Amino acid sequence: MTRLSVNINKIALIRNSRGANLPDLCQVAKDLERFGAQGITVHPRPDERHIRFSDLPLLKDVVTTEFNIEGYPSEYFVREVLDCKPDQVTLVPDPPEALTSNTGWDTRSNLEFLKSIVHKFKNEGIRVSLFLNPEPELVTYAAQTGADRIELYTGLYSKQFVKNPIAAVTPHIQTGLEALKFGLGLNAGHDLNLENLKFYKDHVEGLMEVSIGHALVCDALYFGLQNVVQMYLLRLSN
Repeated sequence: MTRLSVNINKIALIRNSRGANLPDLCQVAKDLERFGAQGITVHPRPDERHIRFSDLPLLKDVVTTEFNIEGYPSEYFVREVLDCKPDQVTLVPDPPEALTSNTGWDTRSNLEFLKSIVHKFKNEGIRVSLFLNPEPELVTYAAQTGADRIELYTGLYSKQFVKNPIAAVTPHIQTGLEALKFGLGLNAGHDLNLENLKFYKDHVEGLMEVSIGHALVCDALYFGLQNVVQMYLLRLSN
């Protein structure tokens, strides 16, 4: 079964809007695990508009499944993640002002930079995943960095899915097969939801983990957090 990691950035955004600890981020993480989530993902940004770097050690202490930290590998980010030692770090090429992640790494032109960053994390026993567009030719360079996994950016898939699901998923199928050839684990994330998740999972071979936050939190407004985790798990089941 493909694992579900829940991104709790939007929970932190709600908390920050009132300047108090409501909702309690750590309690939500524990509850999500109790409801069936198999991982917790966070993506701290330089302006800390949702997840704060001070949240990281607190979450590390309570998450009992898999703790995944996403972000651009600035010197500060690298230092904070190394101090926290999560199970997985997902490196994303976001500029500081980015509203959300909307593209993956050009692993060819960033090969040497990524090699040095990946080496730092792997030396500390942290699994490394690279955020990648569904372009098979980039996988060989991702493998050369020493990364353990790639996470396919599914934003364009989600937009195209409503018109032509097969055309939308085909580059992901091809890139996933290339990842398997190089022995890379395969994750995916961005705008996956209750409508398009099962189709993606059923067609992309070797999919190990999806990271879902915004859509899941939006669905929870209608169905409740516990119910919606089970709904997403159902789409990922065999």
